[in-house]
Amino acid sequence: MRSRIHWLALLAAALFLVNGCAGASVISAVPIAATGITKATQASRPINDSEEYYVGRAVAARILSKYPLDQNPKLTAYVNEVGQTVARKSSRAQTFRGYHFAVLDTPEINAFACPGGTIFITKGLVRTCATEDQLAAVLAHEVAHVAHKDGVNSISKARWTEVWTAMGAEAARQYGGVAGNLVTLFEGSIDDVFKTIVVNGYSRTAEEAADQEAVATLTKAGYDPGALPQVLDKMMAKEKGAAGGIFKTHPPTSERLAKVKAEASGAPPSKDEAVRTRRFKSITG
Repeated sequence: MRSRIHWLALLAAALFLVNGCAGASVISAVPIAATGITKATQASRPINDSEEYYVGRAVAARILSKYPLDQNPKLTAYVNEVGQTVARKSSRAQTFRGYHFAVLDTPEINAFACPGGTIFITKGLVRTCATEDQLAAVLAHEVAHVAHKDGVNSISKARWTEVWTAMGAEAARQYGGVAGNLVTLFEGSIDDVFKTIVVNGYSRTAEEAADQEAVATLTKAGYDPGALPQVLDKMMAKEKGAAGGIFKTHPPTSERLAKVKAEASGAPPSKDEAVRTRRFKSITG
């Protein structure tokens, strides 16, 4: 287990990525429960948006300890623009602190959706996309995982029982600072989410639900929903035989691809796709 100091350093990196200089106000917005609420009551309540966001920041910090951020500001701004466009048309257009998109400087083909709205896409996956619509399709799929709270839903009930109990009055007296307190209390939960996002992947049901929402989101945003099966086919071809990458965490099946193609086939034709493709190529090279 990493030292607590190292954890806080990584958390600071995620804070900077998501909020810049506004980190202090965010930390104060995550309250420590200092009441005598019973274990049963605490364990049964759903995670609220601020808690989801805090867990997501810590998961983002872990991802940043594994992959460096890409240093191309033009590409980062472009990915954010496309990501915000699809996020606004998703079933969860707003999160506690909004959606934030970043590019990871690795040739690996992958994407990660952290709870609360921080979404990473690797440079390898950006290069796999041939058009802006395909990039939008990848980001819409990841936004759907955030909208459905797939990350926090991976945290076990036993883990939440432990967390909510510790967040009672006794824990509030024991720990000093708010940030250090939450890092300690949520560390096990962060492990659960990180393993799901980066190591084990989501269930087939969660993936198919994210595909379905992505198709709807792309249509609402004016993108071609057919770009989703297109980019899935491209990724499958590139990742065939590879040990890691996106299909370790987002496993495709022929049935899944058939469903996506069927859902996308009934959508109206997209306008200005050629313009978007030229823009994509001018920025990504």
